[in-house]
Amino acid sequence: MSRIAILVPGKIHERVLATLRDRFEIVAIENNETLKIDADTASRIRGAAVSGAFPGRWMDQLPSLEVIASFGVGYDAVDVKHAAEKGIVVTNTPDVLNDEVADTAIGLLLNAVRELPRAENWLREGHWKPGSAYPLSRFSLKGRHVGLYGLGRIGQEIARRLEPFKVKISYYTRTKHPDVAYDYHATLKSLADAVDTLIAIVPKTPHTHKTIDAEILSALGPDGVLINVGRGWTVDEAALVLALKSGALGAAGLDVFYDEPVVPAELFSLPNAVLLPHVASASIPTRNAMADLVASNLIEWFEKGRPLAPVPETPSKR
Repeated sequence: MSRIAILVPGKIHERVLATLRDRFEIVAIENNETLKIDADTASRIRGAAVSGAFPGRWMDQLPSLEVIASFGVGYDAVDVKHAAEKGIVVTNTPDVLNDEVADTAIGLLLNAVRELPRAENWLREGHWKPGSAYPLSRFSLKGRHVGLYGLGRIGQEIARRLEPFKVKISYYTRTKHPDVAYDYHATLKSLADAVDTLIAIVPKTPHTHKTIDAEILSALGPDGVLINVGRGWTVDEAALVLALKSGALGAAGLDVFYDEPVVPAELFSLPNAVLLPHVASASIPTRNAMADLVASNLIEWFEKGRPLAPVPETPSKR
């Protein structure tokens, strides 16, 4: 009996491949505008494991495709609307990376507020000598009012980590959460007016495009801090550079950018910007857990008829 064929376009975590090879036929191909496979192979493919984009035109080339397992909690690069129209299940890897991303958000916040990377560089460059000391950091986390733009799984983990720091916590989402005690704001502008620290952890959707713009940054003020561990899509980077340069915004800590891996060159020279290369979930234990969930989503679908982590936009049962 022939094994079920699983398409792997482009690169994916080796642990995904190692697990799937025991059960499936792996069809690994290069990532191109169109899938470079013959019609017979295309007709045999019933599942896909992907790290990155999976456009609708690929789905149209695969008449037997049932499920797409995406590596990552964000799945904006997968055409889920087209998948739903074709009855194709899309899965992602939620929860297993919540802690790592939340930890990174707190780390970025501390680094941006207390200038810890700059202080370390100052020491490494040999400036710490008798009679010298690194200048006092302008900001402190003490007494801050932190606003969370997004209060999903990761947002709630960030909030829990903030509580021991004794900061006030508020949030904005499109829908109020009745089961949380934090202050709710009905608009992002209202939240920005109320807080001095904004942590963005929202997905890439039409509703979140450049929502953190000059108006929001100005509302945070010269003592304000922006942290982004969600999507670079959310921030107007030109407005952010201008605000950091002019002092309209105090500091920023960024793990994500609008056009990755391109980072605005002006950010590199700004002492009040802490920059990371999208590494919030990038630890070996967390990436292994994500890889395991990608494989498990496919295994569960073909063995039991239901995936472990379907996205809400697509069907999850045969």
